[in-house]
Amino acid sequence: MLNHHSVEALCRLHLSGMADALRQQLVAPEFLGRSFEERLAQLIDAEQLSRDERKQLGLFKRAKLKYPQACLEDVDYQPGRRLDRSYIASLATSEWLQHNQFIVLTGPTGVGKTWLACALASQAIRHGHPTLYKRFSLLLEELDVARRDGSLPKLRAQLAKVKLLVMDDWAMTPLSVAGRHELLELMEERSGRSSVLMTSQLPLDKWHDYIGELTIADAILDRIVHRSHRIELSGGPMRRRQSLPAGGA
Repeated sequence: MLNHHSVEALCRLHLSGMADALRQQLVAPEFLGRSFEERLAQLIDAEQLSRDERKQLGLFKRAKLKYPQACLEDVDYQPGRRLDRSYIASLATSEWLQHNQFIVLTGPTGVGKTWLACALASQAIRHGHPTLYKRFSLLLEELDVARRDGSLPKLRAQLAKVKLLVMDDWAMTPLSVAGRHELLELMEERSGRSSVLMTSQLPLDKWHDYIGELTIADAILDRIVHRSHRIELSGGPMRRRQSLPAGGA
């Protein structure tokens, strides 16, 4: 009866990891001969693991990745893709996030830019970094609507809270005058404070022309180019080779 009350008390205290571990201890013979300190340490470890798992699940849910199951372990390194295994391994440490760096993924449609971006974002989440996936065209729409209805400061604050912002399909929609200024503000806010991962069919040397206005284009690209890891994917469309999205959507 006392053990039952202890489990219930742990649940009321929102210590579900410890409660589950205590239930296991009560029915597992191998715990009977262990000291109080050993059993307590196991309960604490179980609670910490449970909290870490819940936090990670929450981060994945809020990230809204297009391919939430994408992971770097499943990256396809066939020669035609021009992916360097050791370079991807260095990015897997997420040290680039600690230094507030960017990643620019370019290449033609279908070669796996979005999938690889989601795999890198998933790795960031595994390391505990709040992440958010946005299609670039929809992000521009959200910024425009927020500017019109007065909620722009709130939206900017929400975007500033994430360590990694994924902007998928950059340069697939025309930039308005207001869009250029919002993009500059966004890059200025994240420069030196957090990270951006961008995918685009447009080669990097064409981005200046895409942005259009000389001084704003210079300012935006200055905040992107000099702090970015650049990966240019090539090869045939991955979607045609694989029925599942793993490794190349």
